[in-house]
Amino acid sequence: MELRPEEITKIIRSQIKNYEHKMEASETGVVITVGDGIATASGLDKCMSGELVEFPDGSFGMAQNLEEDTVSITILGSDQGIKEGDTVKRTGRVVSVPVGKGLIGRVVNALGEPIDGKGTIEAETYRAIEMPAPGIIERQHVARPLQTGIKAIDSMIPIGRGQRELIIGDRQTGKTTIATDTILNQKGKDCICIYVAIGQKRSTVAQVVESLALGGAMDYTIVVSATASELSPMQYIAPYAGCSMGEYFMYQGKDVLVIYDDLSKHAVAYRAISLLIRRPPGR
Repeated sequence: MELRPEEITKIIRSQIKNYEHKMEASETGVVITVGDGIATASGLDKCMSGELVEFPDGSFGMAQNLEEDTVSITILGSDQGIKEGDTVKRTGRVVSVPVGKGLIGRVVNALGEPIDGKGTIEAETYRAIEMPAPGIIERQHVARPLQTGIKAIDSMIPIGRGQRELIIGDRQTGKTTIATDTILNQKGKDCICIYVAIGQKRSTVAQVVESLALGGAMDYTIVVSATASELSPMQYIAPYAGCSMGEYFMYQGKDVLVIYDDLSKHAVAYRAISLLIRRPPGR
């Protein structure tokens, strides 16, 4: 085979002409220790509190403790694919969840990913899980009631739209039943409901979803599930994720009912994370 200099020159010139030099700059660190859903990394000097960081296996974590030389990261998912010496990369954004009408009628995890097997979710936008609360002046007065459908509650201790209500009781006394009955009672009242299950059994969450579906309540309800089998970081961010989804509709002028079932499990998850990253476990 004979190669002519003109052909070689033509090939080289075309490659030089089409050559694109792309440079990607990103701040990276190195994983020092990993275990129990917590990773400690060094080298992330400009990392923000609550920032999303990425590991080589594609999993993500949330920066929590920003110390002088290290950053404690709560891993959002399994830590099986992460090992000592791995590179961890900053993303430059805080932990966010998808929000919008596409989530209504769906069951999602604490990151807004669908877990009901009904395909992907068309998100209208993303919203950070930790946002500043509206000021006192911006808030409306509590003037309209939220009917639970239970006459004893609605007559003696009515719940107003815009207030918080704590349901206290021993085990198996019907706390979840009151919450689900309230969701079922919002049918046709232009109120979007968000049920956040924290630290519950998967079978229990499945029963709640089934009862809501039978009552036609899934047409205006979002279920956020962080079950007992998931790691503490997922249970920790679940209420924040549910609140962010609700705030999106709130700023559109809609009424939203958010139910956290239950926050005692959330306190246990936060305590576990705090002890693992050597932070005072109190709020």
